[in-house]
Amino acid sequence: MKPFILVALALLTLPITAFAQEPLVIYNGRADQFIRPAAELFTQRTGIPVVLHAGSSTELLTKMRIEGPRTEADLYLSSDAGTLQIGENEDLFRVLPTELGALVPANYRGSRNGWIGLAARARVLVVNTRAELGDISTVLDLAQPRLRGRVAITSTNNESFLAGLSVYQALLGDRAAEAWLQGLRSNVGREVYPRHGALVAAVAAGRHDVGLVNHYYIFRHLEQDPSAPIRMIVPDQHEGGIGAAWNLSGIAISRHTKRREAAEAFVAFLLSEQGQRLFADVNMEYPTAIGVAPHEALLAVGEMRVADVPMSELALRRAAALDLIDKIGMP
Repeated sequence: MKPFILVALALLTLPITAFAQEPLVIYNGRADQFIRPAAELFTQRTGIPVVLHAGSSTELLTKMRIEGPRTEADLYLSSDAGTLQIGENEDLFRVLPTELGALVPANYRGSRNGWIGLAARARVLVVNTRAELGDISTVLDLAQPRLRGRVAITSTNNESFLAGLSVYQALLGDRAAEAWLQGLRSNVGREVYPRHGALVAAVAAGRHDVGLVNHYYIFRHLEQDPSAPIRMIVPDQHEGGIGAAWNLSGIAISRHTKRREAAEAFVAFLLSEQGQRLFADVNMEYPTAIGVAPHEALLAVGEMRVADVPMSELALRRAAALDLIDKIGMP
């Protein structure tokens, strides 16, 4: 049996009689559809109820910060590695057991083991197959004047957009990132989308020709409408290219939790093969646990050129990305 399965099973066999009736409260910065199936299966396996408090990752981190020791949160689940690292830097989280940290590569957990990645995603281009776009192979192409009025993005306060911009800024430098963002703003105008699903639907409907999204939203759309005229381009895969920007959803245990063992058992379940397969097969994300393969429809991790920016560094670059967005006046 694989090591990560042994560790997860060991934690899931902890005695639960003392806390089975006490719900685990999770401040959940992800869309409900991405985590509820795992939470429900965990409750079926252990008898431990799970309560999901929804909000944006940034809002919920601020809530934990303000609440301090009074917080109800046992766990914090974020759609963004940057906010997780900020929480770790502010000592809002407990240090995770070494056994849990060992389940994922070092790049997929906090610098002091205060959080751990659950599922990874790539920033990709969704393209309408009926559009005449010419050559488009890099994120930088989205700033070309020939694409004016044809590009779709989410609002720039979206955590995925911020993380992607942080990666591009780190690898391209401030001046090149600013020029790219200025061209992108000209091409999208004032119309942006609050969610990736709506963006993909708009490209499929022909309202835009190309959009910048997280990869799994394309698969989710095609699952509902297999005939939709869209395809995915993984950008910046050419020799010398910066690679696709990656980000993680991840989880941390509140330093003020009174249900530490139950919280650790929940993290262990999400990193077990069963939990990881929910992310891989249901959500079409990249599992983070060592030894768990992605869905067969996805490129293997080794087949994709990934931008070389450690996930824990996204927090350090958040302020610079926000400053650049404000300077350009992005919608």
